[in-house]
Amino acid sequence: MPGPDFHIYLASASPRRAALLEQIGVRYCQIATDVDEQVRLNESAIDYVKRLALFKAEAARACLQVSDTHPVIGADTAVVVDGQILGKPLNKEDALDMWSKLSGRCHEVYTAVALLGKETQIACNISKVCFKKLNLMEQEAYWATGEPRDKAGSYAVQGLGAIFIERLDGSYSGVMGLPLFETQTLLLGEGIDMLREIKNIKGTSA
Repeated sequence: MPGPDFHIYLASASPRRAALLEQIGVRYCQIATDVDEQVRLNESAIDYVKRLALFKAEAARACLQVSDTHPVIGADTAVVVDGQILGKPLNKEDALDMWSKLSGRCHEVYTAVALLGKETQIACNISKVCFKKLNLMEQEAYWATGEPRDKAGSYAVQGLGAIFIERLDGSYSGVMGLPLFETQTLLLGEGIDMLREIKNIKGTSA
């Protein structure tokens, strides 16, 4: 159980999202959620990530007692190329097919953040990621590392997959899975101001 001084619940078991919250000093309690991530017919990428971010937050909220008023944050990320949403690879062949679409060109990464608190807030970040031309040896070696297996688009910007990225225009943390600018903006709407808290803590200890 979380201590009495935590800020939010994080509707995700992702260590990457947890690390990003820690980066900005947010104290959290993680709640793993299980939602259907199937893309709906004719659903746009932005609608898809917003819907799933909200579903994850709602699924986590449903696990809590009614009296618990801590905000809940959910997030979802989608890699998009030519309007097609690339999810997590089913197998090696699926990953190779994704890399053939990403190789030598740019794609978009959509990440939505939903916060359930006094009000329901949703924000979305869109970044552009440009890949180098990948050869088969590189693809085979990358798959063998195990890193791509549970990643949208079959790569991790915070891991070895970074060596394939020639340019990133947008939010690194957004591509990683939790855009910190948008997240902090939503937290401010709940009265959670990390800069003010850090200043107060340092002032008290001075």
